[in-house]
Amino acid sequence: MTPHHPRHARRQPIRGLIAGVTIILALSMAACSGPAMELWHTQQLTAEFEAGDADLVKTFDDYRQLEDRLFAQLEEKVVAPTPTGSGNELIRYSSGSTSDPLIRDPNWNRSFELPTDEIAGGVLLLHGMSDSPYSLRTLGQALNDRHYWVLGPRLPGHGTAPSGLRHITWEDMAAVVRLSVQHLAARVGEKPIHIVGYSTGAPLALDFTLDAMAGLTSPLPASVVLISPAIGVHPLAGLAGLKDKLSRIPGFGRLAWLSIELEFDPYKYNSFTTNAGNQVHRLTRAVSRRIAAGAQTDALKTFPPVLVFKSTVDATVSTTAIIDRLLTPLGPHGHALVVFDINRLAAQEPLLVSDPGPLTAQLMADAGLPFAMTLITNENPDSARVYARHKAAFSADASPGAPLDLAWPAGVISLSHVALPFAPNDPLYGRQPPDNDQEIFLGQVAIRGERGLLKLSSDWLLRLRYNPFYDYLEEQVLAWITAVD
Repeated sequence: MTPHHPRHARRQPIRGLIAGVTIILALSMAACSGPAMELWHTQQLTAEFEAGDADLVKTFDDYRQLEDRLFAQLEEKVVAPTPTGSGNELIRYSSGSTSDPLIRDPNWNRSFELPTDEIAGGVLLLHGMSDSPYSLRTLGQALNDRHYWVLGPRLPGHGTAPSGLRHITWEDMAAVVRLSVQHLAARVGEKPIHIVGYSTGAPLALDFTLDAMAGLTSPLPASVVLISPAIGVHPLAGLAGLKDKLSRIPGFGRLAWLSIELEFDPYKYNSFTTNAGNQVHRLTRAVSRRIAAGAQTDALKTFPPVLVFKSTVDATVSTTAIIDRLLTPLGPHGHALVVFDINRLAAQEPLLVSDPGPLTAQLMADAGLPFAMTLITNENPDSARVYARHKAAFSADASPGAPLDLAWPAGVISLSHVALPFAPNDPLYGRQPPDNDQEIFLGQVAIRGERGLLKLSSDWLLRLRYNPFYDYLEEQVLAWITAVD
C-alpha cells in the first residue's frame, strides 16, 4: 500500500477549490451568453394544470376546460404582443406565419379525442417531453379506423410556449395520465385499454401500469406500446436539478435553459429547459427503481405485454438501458423488442463514431433474453432493401429474414430518436413537402453552404424526422393490440 503523504493531503482542498471556481466561472459565462430570450421564454402561463389542482380538476372534461383558458392566456400574453409580417414569417407565435399552428385545422397542440360507434377498445397516446399530441396523431387515426376510442392528451407544460416547461413536474403529467385513463374507461366500458408512450410518454405509461398493478389506480392496461422510450437517460442529466436550482440566483436566470433556439416548429419546442431535463431524469429513475424492486419478487409476472420500438442509434436513450432496466427485469411474459438497424449500404464503418452492429449481433445470438426480438436491417450490405429477422424469447435461432417490401431512401443512414412515429408522407416532418406552400416544412431538407450562416445547428439539419419504415411500425402496433384483445 502506498503511504499517505501529508503534501498530497494539502493538495486535495486546493484542487477542489480550483474545480469549484472553474465550475462557477463556466456557469457564470453560460448565464451571460447566448441568444436573447423572447416572450415565449419568459411569460409564465398561470392557467396550466398542476397535480395539486386534482380537487378542482376532477375529470378530463375539466382538464379540457382549463386547457381552453390556458390557450386564451397564450394568445393574450405571447401571441398578441408578437410582431407579424416581414421578418417574422418563421416565428411560431407570430399570427399568420407559416409556423403558426392556428393556420392548420385542428390545432394538434391541444388534447384530442377520436370516438367511434363500434368500440373495440380504448387507446391512450402519450407524447414526449417538449412535443405535443401531434407526434402520435397518425398512429391514433389508424387505431381509430380499427374502431378504437383514441385519446391524445396534451401533457402539462406542452403545446403552448417553452416557458411552460420551466415549472412542471412529472407528477403533474402523471396526474393527467390518470384523468385520461378514467375518461377512456368511462367511454369504452369493459373493453380493454392500451397505452402507447413515445419518448418520455413511455415511462409515464409504465408508471401508470405499475400503479394499477399495485391497486393505486385502475384499470390495468391490456398492453403497453413504447416508441423510442426514455428508459435510461445520460448520467449527466442528474446535474440538471442542480443547474435549475442555481438558475434562481439573481443574474443566473439563463441557467434555467439547456438551449434557447428559434421557435419555428408549430408542434414542438426547439428550446429546452433545465427543469424538463431534470423531470425526465427523476421520472426514469423512479420507474427504474420500481421495476428493479418488482423484479426481486414475482410482482412483475402479471405485467401487461410490452412492445418496444427503438432505433439502434439514438442520441437520447440507449438500447442497453431498455434491455437491462425494462425488458429483462419484466421477465418471460410475452414482451417484445423491435430494433431498427443503421443502413448497412450507406453507413461506411470508417466514418462511424461507433458501430451498433456488434451489440445487435450479440443480442440476436443471446439465448438468455426473456423477450422476443426483431431486427430490421439490410437484406445484405450491398442492398438498400430491408428484411425483418426475428427470434423468440430464450432462443439464439434467428430467422434468415423476411422481406418487407421497403428500402432505405437515398442519403439516409439511420433513424433517430425523434423519427419513429412519423410517416414518410407527414406534411410537416416527412420526406416531401405538402402541396400547400403556405405551411412550413421541416422534413427532408437539403441545404448546402458555409457553416455559421444559418441560425439552425448542423445537428438539427442532419437529424432524420420521419420513419421510412413507419408502415411496418403501424402494422405491428395494430397486430399487437388486436392480438391482445
